[in-house]
Amino acid sequence: MPLQRLLLQTASVSKSVVRSAFTARKPDNANPNWLRVGLAFGSSAALWALLLKQHGEDVAEYNRRSGLE
Repeated sequence: MPLQRLLLQTASVSKSVVRSAFTARKPDNANPNWLRVGLAFGSSAALWALLLKQHGEDVAEYNRRSGLE
């Protein structure tokens, strides 16, 4: 029983003393982070470009192997 009492006291003290390093806040939709937006769209565009380039190479290889060219 004394151990439980000690743990309860420790828990109540630590909650009031310790602040969390991570705070939850709502994102500010009126002021977006343009660096992150640019990186997101830029990486998406780069991946699409690589996908289309690879697709063109694959189609050319298919046509070459099938004797269509």
